Amino acid sequence: MIESSITPDNRLIDDVPLISRYPFPFKGDSYRYSNNSAALESGKILEITSEYFAEIGKKRQLLTADHNRSYQSFPHSLEAQWEAMEMIMNELCTSYPQFFSLEKKGDRWVFENHLLNEKTAFILGDAATLPYEPLDFIGRHVQEDLVYVAQRDGDLYMDAGQLCFPANWSIVFDAGMTFTEWHSPVPVFSDSGLAEKVKGFLMRMEAGKPWTRLNWTLTVDTILDTFPENYQDWGVKKENITIENAGQLIHLRTEDQRLFRMPRSNGILFSIHTHLIPLDELRKNKQWLQRFYHVMLDLPDYMAEYKGFLSYKEKMLAYLENEITSLEERG
Repeated sequence: MIESSITPDNRLIDDVPLISRYPFPFKGDSYRYSNNSAALESGKILEITSEYFAEIGKKRQLLTADHNRSYQSFPHSLEAQWEAMEMIMNELCTSYPQFFSLEKKGDRWVFENHLLNEKTAFILGDAATLPYEPLDFIGRHVQEDLVYVAQRDGDLYMDAGQLCFPANWSIVFDAGMTFTEWHSPVPVFSDSGLAEKVKGFLMRMEAGKPWTRLNWTLTVDTILDTFPENYQDWGVKKENITIENAGQLIHLRTEDQRLFRMPRSNGILFSIHTHLIPLDELRKNKQWLQRFYHVMLDLPDYMAEYKGFLSYKEKMLAYLENEITSLEERG
């Protein structure tokens, strides 16, 4: 049962400047595929930012308009979904007690989202008492996309996921695939043997020792829902790029991917928080702007092609050169 009276108030969430909280993905002046995972010091699955209301609203809009495109699961994943939902609810109430609360009386739980003025009463483990499957339900309260990967028979399988903000990949297509299969389109990653190494790393993950990695690409305009199924809506925007408007239109898109071994199911929960920043905003951090320029200059065309920006790469480089020159002239 859900009780809802949504009156969102953005003043509830601290509005830290974007440039101060953006997860810049580059550690050096060159980028190649690697296992860039690092121990997750915070141990947190998720993060709430000032974009919360806009992104939750967009998520729910997408799930209503075309549910299957944004959510996929197999029946055998249901028990793991309950575990994932429990993990996330407990963290929300511990990390953000001013925004969320959870009352437990045996298996009868009441979850409250005070940001959205929603209260949900349900019986733990009884799917009939939730309006959606557990992963789909809790995903409507967090900004992150959530993917459950099962580990069985010596492999990893994508068994469930709520994916509203993909970077041009389809959970409809990838659901049920093994780790190597869903990464097969990534150039060099599979052929070099790196995919098998990363899979081995994931399969050795331990409960209580989460990891994080930053993935990146470029997006034209502030569009989070870049599905291959709606490419006609966002892909054509690349044609609008000029040297003059590149700073406003081109956005660096970073995915903060966090990985957690789930102790009961032994599967892996991926949380994916997508952040966008326009290139013009990078001018506020000269070191980042210069590093981004060097990474783009050095990046092989096959990677730019796979990430979808080869067609406007030269215009972007020209924009960056102009901005760096301008910053240097101003001292």
